[in-house]
Amino acid sequence: MKRRVLYITGVISSIFTTLLTIFGVVATNRLMFLKLKDSDFILEREIIAKRFDWKWYETVRKDNMWIVSPNGYMLKAVFLKPLETAKTVIICHGVTENKINSIKYARLFERLGFNSVIFDHRRHGDSGGRTTSFGYYEKIDLQAIVHAVRERIGKRALLGIHGESMGAATTLLYAGTYEDVTDFHIVDCPFSDFSEQILHILRKNTPIRSTMALRVASVFLKMRDGYTLKLVSPREVVGNISKPVLFIHSMEDDFILPHMTEELYAAKEGDKMLKLFQKGAHAKSFNENPVQYEKTVQEFLGRFGFRD
Repeated sequence: MKRRVLYITGVISSIFTTLLTIFGVVATNRLMFLKLKDSDFILEREIIAKRFDWKWYETVRKDNMWIVSPNGYMLKAVFLKPLETAKTVIICHGVTENKINSIKYARLFERLGFNSVIFDHRRHGDSGGRTTSFGYYEKIDLQAIVHAVRERIGKRALLGIHGESMGAATTLLYAGTYEDVTDFHIVDCPFSDFSEQILHILRKNTPIRSTMALRVASVFLKMRDGYTLKLVSPREVVGNISKPVLFIHSMEDDFILPHMTEELYAAKEGDKMLKLFQKGAHAKSFNENPVQYEKTVQEFLGRFGFRD
């Protein structure tokens, strides 16, 4: 009888372990290999919306840059130089997008007197990299981009970063983790904590309510990609950022909730500014409010002494 109980217990344990393993692998596959938008789709979308001008892009002075990531692959960047100035902004796109999505911000900063550097995050566009890590490895890549740009424009030239969605979270993770050699940051709809963001998506789109799923996914993520979900938390490092930060979000955003930006704004010490737009879904604050968006950036730059 005892042997039979042990046998049944062993079978149940094996089944449970197998199911747990299957869940862990499937869950981490969804994160690590998140389906990217097709490059042609992004380009066509931006052209139709008149946010990408082929003629301007083909004729503007620019340099292609290939930057070695400390993570072991090449990052593709384009240094756009429509103006005779050293003032530069690095633009970080969101997850599933690519550098073409950053052109609309490059044109905005051109109007405000800045050149810009657009680039593809790891595993996106023309850059290398096997997985998406939602800011963990991307922040290391961003540091490499920053150093390469700083070397080109000089130590005294004004340098800022603009990030959208995952790009915004990556910007905060970079600025709050490493010695920051930039002058300001503009972050549009960042998540404050990746674990909470995943849980929000799960509760919104699936019957899953427990945090147990996150703990399992985090264990497998550590085994498969070298980090845990807890290590992707802008909230934990935003207090380390000494440079001015402009936080932007849309109140209609139901993907990354606006309270996350409000939380980050509250945790940031020193110079900062917050703008919450009433109109706009996720990462569409600029698309829906272009004039007000530009005025907000202009006000931020003027308030903290980054305008001539």
